[in-house]
Amino acid sequence: MRNVFLVGYMGVGKTTIGKKLAKKLVMEFIDLDGFIGLNEGVTVQRLIEEKGEPDFREIERKYLKELSKKDNLLISTGGGTPCFFDNMETINRNGTSIYLKMDEKSLVNRLVNHTESRPLIAGKNKEELAEFVNQHLKKRTPFYEQAKLSFNVLSLNATRLNLLASQINQSK
Repeated sequence: MRNVFLVGYMGVGKTTIGKKLAKKLVMEFIDLDGFIGLNEGVTVQRLIEEKGEPDFREIERKYLKELSKKDNLLISTGGGTPCFFDNMETINRNGTSIYLKMDEKSLVNRLVNHTESRPLIAGKNKEELAEFVNQHLKKRTPFYEQAKLSFNVLSLNATRLNLLASQINQSK
């Protein structure tokens, strides 16, 4: 069975939704950031702080390509993963990609209490965060929209999760 890749902005719920979907689809779940941290022996946050974002993106690309060669994985990517190099091409070539969508205001409300654990938004107040998310989404959305499926995850419940699992099965 081919892989499934979840793409979307930080805080949209790729990891949480991914774990639930993987169970429904009987696939192995892998959080790309967690996989990188495990293999590099340091968190993604620390990697970015120590090596800088450009070096981190090279490392991220390497692990994405490695995982893409396997089968039956449901991979939750980092929010920026699809936006660098040929990563979105790699994702679409090696499985079903799903853009998990949520409106800007809801994303800001989800992220506002988690700024310290996310390097790109660390130290931002709600107004700064809202402006950052707005500008960032403008840059990233064209990459996310290259996904094979798109699914709005606001108000996700068991029924809608089953619908998403069904759409994934149909697209394989």
